[in-house]
Amino acid sequence: MKQGIHPEYKTVIFLDPSANHGFLTRSAVDTKGRETMKWTDGKEYPVIKVEVSSESHSYYTGKTKIMDTAGRVEKFKRRYTKKPA
Repeated sequence: MKQGIHPEYKTVIFLDPSANHGFLTRSAVDTKGRETMKWTDGKEYPVIKVEVSSESHSYYTGKTKIMDTAGRVEKFKRRYTKKPA
């Protein structure tokens, strides 16, 4: 492998503020100028905030909602129900 062309691979915290859930992993994301946070091991790591994680996504939490926008159900019923003879 060529030297000096690969990104730096560091330990970071991915934090989902909406669910107050974070996990520690390694990433090649640029961490310069990012805020840091103390993890459970007592060390400081850079924080990368994410909007959605497995703790807040409706697919994983089981809180999916089916929204009827613009009367799709009624439109379907009108189109495919049998009309009286």
